[in-house]
Amino acid sequence: MDKRYFIYTMGCQMNERDSETLAGLLEAAGYARAEGPGEAAVILLNTCAVREKPEHKVFSLLGEMAQYQRRQGALLGVCGCVAQTCAAEIRQRAPQVDFLLGPRNYADLPKLLEELARDRRQPAEALVWDRTIEEGLPVARESAVSASVNIAHGCDNYCAYCIVPYARGPLQSREPEPVLEEVRSLLDSGYRQILLLGQNVNAYGQDLASGIDFPELLYKVDQLCTAGQRVRFTTSHPKDVPERLLEAMRDLPSVCEWLHLPLQAGDNEVLARMGRGYTVEQYLDIVGQARERMPGLGLSTDVMVGFPGETEAQFENTHRLLERIEFDQAFTFKFSPRPGTAAETLPEQVPEAAKQERLQRLAALVAERAREVNRRQVGEVVEVLVEEADPRSAGHVRGRSRANKLMIFPGDLELVGQTLPVRAEEAYLWGFRGSRESGGAEHQARE
Repeated sequence: MDKRYFIYTMGCQMNERDSETLAGLLEAAGYARAEGPGEAAVILLNTCAVREKPEHKVFSLLGEMAQYQRRQGALLGVCGCVAQTCAAEIRQRAPQVDFLLGPRNYADLPKLLEELARDRRQPAEALVWDRTIEEGLPVARESAVSASVNIAHGCDNYCAYCIVPYARGPLQSREPEPVLEEVRSLLDSGYRQILLLGQNVNAYGQDLASGIDFPELLYKVDQLCTAGQRVRFTTSHPKDVPERLLEAMRDLPSVCEWLHLPLQAGDNEVLARMGRGYTVEQYLDIVGQARERMPGLGLSTDVMVGFPGETEAQFENTHRLLERIEFDQAFTFKFSPRPGTAAETLPEQVPEAAKQERLQRLAALVAERAREVNRRQVGEVVEVLVEEADPRSAGHVRGRSRANKLMIFPGDLELVGQTLPVRAEEAYLWGFRGSRESGGAEHQARE
């Protein structure tokens, strides 16, 4: 079979960026991208362990992928967080897996493939949890408009429910020089948007001897940008949001007015049991300061229901807080115990039926509020970076505003990569349909 590969990516934007590195390593080794697993000599599942459901999906997919091993002799590898946290279970339940590769070990992929080429009877693995991630690995980018740049790996927060520190290891900030060189190279190559990534970007630099912090890094990145080039970042932990960060967002022309700020719960007792390190009042203060500095701010969040011990009254506190804040977007999910975390064995586990009922109520509220926020913005003209042709509407393109609102409007592929003024005409839960404002030239004004 031709040397072709297929990567199935699950989970967060960090995983999406990791898959670009895995693809880059494979292409550097002479492999070409396959359209599907049925054409591939190497199949990788880049996995997510943050909740129970995606973890279960991994084992379902492994059963499906076994047919390609039997039919075409494909090598099957599990990468990412599930490989790191569930290696023994994978070996037991899916012995057909040829290799396991943890999030800090992607540089070892070519070596594992060489080992398996010599002897496939012995499964291979690279699962060093606290390894320093190598710089300069090859990357096969998915987009020609927007590029993700990791600035930090891992996390030191150890929230009671979260498996990320166990899966991705402790905080490792990249030195500023290679980060800035990567950003400079991408901008010089024509990329219009840089997304700075980390489990907690606000913690950037806390482990570096140089003393640089995240707001200072933003200032340095902004200096590399020209008019129309954008910078976004995610994810921010509320306990690490200094005023300097909000001022940088307000003052730096390239930095978009969008903040993803996971709330998780709207009750102080629940937040304390989660180990989040902030109160509802502190969270509200951050939101108030951010919106005061940036009236057009796009604000999104993550919210969990059913954390152990959560009472109906505590859930109602969360419900009321989401009514009050009116997020542009909120990702809601049920607590699921993750192996090895402090919350796995906490008493007073909330019954599944109660978790499901609370999730439905919260999701309905989030949708109602997001639609209302968008309806109030109909008629506004916003600056949209065109990212691609819309896959569902012929003759239309899609892109995002500085506040991270999706906009679909009439246009062709010649507009991809341009920044244009677009008027919002119809509001939906997911964003807007609109029309391009007359003027033709790229629009550089901030919203």
